[in-house]
Amino acid sequence: MSGIETTRLGSNGPVVGVQGLGCMGMSEFYGPTDTEEALATLGRALELGVTLFDTADIYGSGANEELIGPFVRAHREQVVLATKFAIERRADDPAYRGVNNDPAYIRQAVDASLRRLGVDEIDLYYMHRRNPEVPLAESVGAMAELVAAGKVKHLGLSEVTGPELREAYAVHPIAALQSEWSLFARGVERSAVPAAAELGVALVPYSPLGRGFLTGAFADAGTLGADDFRRYLPQFTGENAQGNAELVEPIRKIAAERGVTAAQVALAWVQQRAEVHGLTVVPIPGTRKRTRLEENAAATALKLSAAELAELEPIAGRVRGDRYADMSNTSDAREV
Repeated sequence: MSGIETTRLGSNGPVVGVQGLGCMGMSEFYGPTDTEEALATLGRALELGVTLFDTADIYGSGANEELIGPFVRAHREQVVLATKFAIERRADDPAYRGVNNDPAYIRQAVDASLRRLGVDEIDLYYMHRRNPEVPLAESVGAMAELVAAGKVKHLGLSEVTGPELREAYAVHPIAALQSEWSLFARGVERSAVPAAAELGVALVPYSPLGRGFLTGAFADAGTLGADDFRRYLPQFTGENAQGNAELVEPIRKIAAERGVTAAQVALAWVQQRAEVHGLTVVPIPGTRKRTRLEENAAATALKLSAAELAELEPIAGRVRGDRYADMSNTSDAREV
């Protein structure tokens, strides 16, 4: 296939391919990975016009930034590099996840990411999660200082509500909001999407394929490896998984009728949210394989009909279970 189309992240953000690449699974969370194939996938992505590469300091406790760093440096003029801060881990407690939005921590975190990546500047720097105990203006103010210092080009937020996005934007322009958005997860549409459309902020949906569930890659996370974190997500286990598996049927049906894959239908639905809501949408499906990457990129050319969209519309309202076992650090928990 030829290269995918491009768009701009936010009113004054970087120009990127209309689909990006989530790099998280190349280092952790989804079971064993093949480093050689993962690196080949990065190269193939660039060939296809995928230019937004997404990582975070928590992925592999820094290992993911170190993994993609050489690739980023080798293609610095083409790659739009996004990474994140805020989620803290502890070596003595693998399950621990703290959220640190303190300005002093932000300054330390960006320097550590720059060092691991081996670059002088990060194109898009996200606050990975919001800690309501720290005033948002203080955190975004510290992030704005990074822009002034030349360490960061553009700012992003993840899992914030519409009011939080507006509050942050009043301190410094925000190029992108990264939140979960898929046929299984539409909570972002409550307040964040309208605010983003109003402000000219791009939406960068993560897990647009429902962490593989929407593609039929698995039907119950209990069958996955012991080190796969999807085993602990309520939507994909037990009775929830059984009920939710039935919801995937309309996706499969449309895919069969169109001669495409379920993944492509699910991604096309996300891509078309741009037209529905009047804003830029750049999903970042994650993969470690070139074949999946090519399949995902091809979805940017798929246009679902009004009848097909209507058939898919009820799915999210019927999903059983929460997105995470602990929802306290998500935007859902702070919606009024």
